[in-house]
Amino acid sequence: MSYNIDLSGRVALVTGASSGLGEQFAKTLAKAGAAVVLAGRRVERLKTLHAEIEAGGGDAHVVRLDVTDHDSIKAAVAHAETEVGTIDILVNNSGVSTTQKLVDVTEDDYDFIFDTNTKGAFFVAQEVGKRMLARAKGSAPGTFTGGRIVNIASMAGVRVLSQIGVYCMSKAAVVHMTRAMALEWGKFGINVNALCPGYIDTEINHQHWKTDAGKRLIDMLPRKRVGQPHDLDSTLMMLVANESHFINGAVIQADDGFAI
Repeated sequence: MSYNIDLSGRVALVTGASSGLGEQFAKTLAKAGAAVVLAGRRVERLKTLHAEIEAGGGDAHVVRLDVTDHDSIKAAVAHAETEVGTIDILVNNSGVSTTQKLVDVTEDDYDFIFDTNTKGAFFVAQEVGKRMLARAKGSAPGTFTGGRIVNIASMAGVRVLSQIGVYCMSKAAVVHMTRAMALEWGKFGINVNALCPGYIDTEINHQHWKTDAGKRLIDMLPRKRVGQPHDLDSTLMMLVANESHFINGAVIQADDGFAI
């Protein structure tokens, strides 16, 4: 038995799409037929990804977005819907971190993490959610009522880890934010779920796994390995599929069992 998830005719906005997980999410959605809006601050990187997706037969568009700037969020979402169409899928992926003991965290460190991971994620989802709600209520045009919002949290949002305590706090807030949105918006056909990745090998941390500290961390993992970005494809596709109308408010750990 085979199962095909077809996102043809859907518009997906992916934040933090210039590298890492965001880049992989964008490619996966495009392969499934969605028109993908690539959002982030590094526009040149987005343009490179745009060219790659379109060379492969996909449909991609670029919009500059700084999730720490409320005006930038509103402008990016408005631009995306004007240029591409109403947003049916949001992959709320932007995130940052620092590594230090809690006693060494400065106010700037704290704001740096929470402004992106929590505040930024909230207002991106709010801006997209307002438009989804308007369509569901019949007060705005659109061919697809409801929607799919996937907030990218982290297994650090369900299991506290040393040296990244503030990051853990920010992602725990994203988990609870997801449940609150699912509760308020579910009645309008808007499904909001959280994806909590474990340790994934990306360009940002690739060299770390070769260091002594990285090797020690790998040795702590249940199956002594880190994941690859494509290991999240199937979970993402399940959450954004048209058929996933019965999954709402879920917090799904894709961490190879580390948070057990």
